[in-house]
Amino acid sequence: MATPPVYPDLAGKVILVTGGASGIGAAHVRAFVHNGARVAFLDRQDEAGRALAAELPGTVFLACELTDLDALAGAVDKVRRDMGPVAGLINNAAVDQRKDITAVDFVDFQWMMDLNLRHVIFTAQKVIPHMRSLGGGCIVNTSATAWMNGVADLPLYSAATAAIVGFSHSLARRLGPDRIRVNAIAPGYVSTPRQRSLWFDAAAETALIAAQCIPDPVNPEDVANLAVFLCSDAGRMLTKQCFVINAGSS
Repeated sequence: MATPPVYPDLAGKVILVTGGASGIGAAHVRAFVHNGARVAFLDRQDEAGRALAAELPGTVFLACELTDLDALAGAVDKVRRDMGPVAGLINNAAVDQRKDITAVDFVDFQWMMDLNLRHVIFTAQKVIPHMRSLGGGCIVNTSATAWMNGVADLPLYSAATAAIVGFSHSLARRLGPDRIRVNAIAPGYVSTPRQRSLWFDAAAETALIAAQCIPDPVNPEDVANLAVFLCSDAGRMLTKQCFVINAGSS
């Protein structure tokens, strides 16, 4: 695995990560800590969140149900009171629940939009005043290649992650004059414990990797390294983009 990059300008900045207790989210937390940032992360996985915070002294974990907008707003307010204004937001939390469109009902729809789209919009809304007070900032929203590829059993997830790209582009245009950059990252298949335990056995993972140009698994750290770059001064002129990270998968 490549040596994690270090961008000195991130040292001391407050970074907020949603869904940061495990998987790609935990990789984001570790990567920004590695860069000297002051990291707060939100997640409903209380035990995993506490364990990660104990592993990484100086991080702040706030147990939060992101579908509860009042709880979400309160958590962001607490981060500002305790740590200062947020300079970088990584909207990472998402759930790729599979269900055939013929079986989807309104409850499914509402749940998937709440978990994959609504909190992205309202967390961004909450941190915009923070970033304006700082004279700039960076928002990275997590999309996915599922909507680009037309994955048959992910209709709601595809709808939400496609909407995230549209939201990101609109927000980038609106916030550019404030020097707030907004981008989306669209991972393809990322080898995480959740993916391997729920959806992809060893044979399926091998087949997915075989379809890539680069014959190595995309790991959570690869996604996190991109987010760190985008939030650093090295990415200062990058905004209104959706960056696909899938090792060139066909």
